Amino acid sequence: MRIKYIYVLSLVLTVFGCNQQPLVDGPPVLSSSLPELAQTQMLKASNANYNDQFGTGGVLYGDAVAISIDGTTLAVGATFEAGGASDINGDQLDNSLYGAGAVYIYSNQGEQWVQSAYIKPSNPGIMDNFGYSVEISENGDTLVVSSVFEASSQSGINADPNDDSLPQSGAVYVFQRNNGQWVEEAYIKAPNTGHMPEDPVALSDGDQFGFHLSLSADGNTLAVSAITEDGAVSGLNGDMDNNEAISAGAVYIYERDDSGWSFSDYIKAGNAGGGDLFGYSLSFSGDANTLAVSGYDEDGSLASNNEVQDDDVNGMGAVYVFERDNSGWNQTAYLKNSYQERNDSMSVVVDLSYDGRTLVAGVLDEDSMATGVNPVPEPDWELNLSTGGVYVFVKDSDDAWVQEAYIKASNTGVEDWFGSRLELAPSGNVLFVAAQLEDSDSQGIDGDQANDNAQEAGAVYFYAREDGEWSQRYYFKASNTEEYDEFGSSLSSNFDGSLFAISARGEDSAVGEDGNVNPSDNSLIESGAVYLFSFE
Repeated sequence: MRIKYIYVLSLVLTVFGCNQQPLVDGPPVLSSSLPELAQTQMLKASNANYNDQFGTGGVLYGDAVAISIDGTTLAVGATFEAGGASDINGDQLDNSLYGAGAVYIYSNQGEQWVQSAYIKPSNPGIMDNFGYSVEISENGDTLVVSSVFEASSQSGINADPNDDSLPQSGAVYVFQRNNGQWVEEAYIKAPNTGHMPEDPVALSDGDQFGFHLSLSADGNTLAVSAITEDGAVSGLNGDMDNNEAISAGAVYIYERDDSGWSFSDYIKAGNAGGGDLFGYSLSFSGDANTLAVSGYDEDGSLASNNEVQDDDVNGMGAVYVFERDNSGWNQTAYLKNSYQERNDSMSVVVDLSYDGRTLVAGVLDEDSMATGVNPVPEPDWELNLSTGGVYVFVKDSDDAWVQEAYIKASNTGVEDWFGSRLELAPSGNVLFVAAQLEDSDSQGIDGDQANDNAQEAGAVYFYAREDGEWSQRYYFKASNTEEYDEFGSSLSSNFDGSLFAISARGEDSAVGEDGNVNPSDNSLIESGAVYLFSFE
């Protein structure tokens, strides 16, 4: 099936006593020295409603949950929230704009997370999907949010937000928190915002600017992708008026200084091609000097690093790595996975560690039925099973990227989409992998992995690395996971992975008049939920 993140904290590995051998087959045997993993809280939106999908950017991509690296602030997007209010803490009961979207801010107050703000853009609109991608700075004071289907045809910073002439052009909003109060700081549009078709009857060609975001730790450098941007010119800062490669995709870099935000760079793949969807996912290192970008529908054939970038095998996907020095940005790596096959969709999600030396990539449509870490799969491209997989790449002592691990679920299943969502804890030694369409009906920590009694319930797998070896430590679900909840829709963690949030976009429970969540009340279909986990 195809569908188009330093504080002094004890590293999780040290706490865990990582002495387990890599998982080869079946569920993991856990070390008795591991601390206890527990679900600590379940969050619903303060105005939870039918189909708000609290905690996700949607079925195509989920990146609507963001915990600050210091673990103090949580931002949650709900892309189909229908509030008609604008700006901060408006009327949450106004449901006049279907799919306008909202973001909810929570503060960590000891043992509980408490909602502290309800954020809307200055120009909410029907089906703008505000909250599609959400990023937050290291200290939680800078928040960036995309509205991937916002419709203004304007370009640049703080242009006219009330022009709705170019559907799906997309926009990004920056919010800043001062003394506990949030304000909208900037409204950002691409410098080459889409173009109108020559045929007046045809649909407009919006670029979906804001499909994915990444923010530096200090909140001053922002990367924004536009997956349906049509430029055919490869490389850095080329002709932005070129529209000869439909949906090739592009990435835009913005910088903030004392005078505000400004556009910096326009980045294209070294082999820009139509339909590659360059920028489907992207990730900065903490200092924003390394940037990983996915081209999950890229067609290059070679399983290697920086070899010829051809277009011989459809839909295999690739990861591009860019690095910044005094001369600017340069593409330094073009990565392919070792077991690549056509239509695998490699790099549907990418994530970089804080130091920029570990990179993970999800392979959504990989079809092997193998399990565990570093199995050897049989050729499978004719099967179209979409079991999914994950690849880990690291920089070696010569600063060359090499593949460190190939990871499969412990209960690999057909169309589970293992790796459709990823979170590499900024420390780089803890990895969360979601299989949002996994089908077990188990609930909680390390339940029964073997059954398929709850279609698309979803599951998350916890991996840890020691001395270059990855091993699975936990398989877990929400306390009330049911079929079609898609637990694992979005993932985010603090620096060392000891605190993390996981959403379930299809979760259906309601909030009582007392404001408390009733997990057994399924009256609000696909209202969505976010679950907090930590180690005790």
